[in-house]
Amino acid sequence: MLCGLDAFAESYRQVDPSLRVERFLKDGDNLRHRLEVARVTGSAASILKAERVSLNLVQRLSGIATQARRYAEAVAGTRAVIVDTRKTTPGLRALEKYAVRVGGAQNHRMNLSDGVLIKDNHLAAVRNRGGNIADAVRQARAAAPHTVKIEVEVTNLAEVEEALPGRPDIILLDNMSPELMAKAVKIVAGRALTEASGGITLATVRAAAEAGVDLISVGALTHSATALDLSLELSLDG
Repeated sequence: MLCGLDAFAESYRQVDPSLRVERFLKDGDNLRHRLEVARVTGSAASILKAERVSLNLVQRLSGIATQARRYAEAVAGTRAVIVDTRKTTPGLRALEKYAVRVGGAQNHRMNLSDGVLIKDNHLAAVRNRGGNIADAVRQARAAAPHTVKIEVEVTNLAEVEEALPGRPDIILLDNMSPELMAKAVKIVAGRALTEASGGITLATVRAAAEAGVDLISVGALTHSATALDLSLELSLDG
């Protein structure tokens, strides 16, 4: 799947504004062997100067979009939505999360200010002061703006029960088996969204979705996507 044509064109514009980029496809289009995606016209020296950066970007983003599409298709027909994580390339988060959307998945948080996620280390600190998971959720709720959702990570069914009195918006089921996820979903009973996370692969994502969770976060969408093989062929006239 193609993604990143704007970044591709911008690479050439920044090197030489006189270069002309003609697009034959658009982001989200499927690719096949020897298909011409775009044509750059102008100074050969400028084209070659921007070649590597432009190709790196479109190859990387196309790989992410393709990966996202595979995961989204794997859970088709279930209630589950595939979401990404913050495990992105430094400096490229906005572009990589755009590629996830092009592929048919959705974004989790762009940064820490987009939502509160209470993880194991946070819970360890709260427990060290005599609190529990519900207390951690209440503390986060009291400190966060009213527009921010509170999510808490749990690893077993007892922690699911412990979290619910705090009224979290989302309960993240970390590294649970599909069987445990299904039980957790029944315990939550719609009082919060449920999110499966931790080592989810294409081989296991369907089972997680069929457990009834609302969200499935997959770090591999961005940190393990394989870049698509695209190349620039130079043609010189005269």
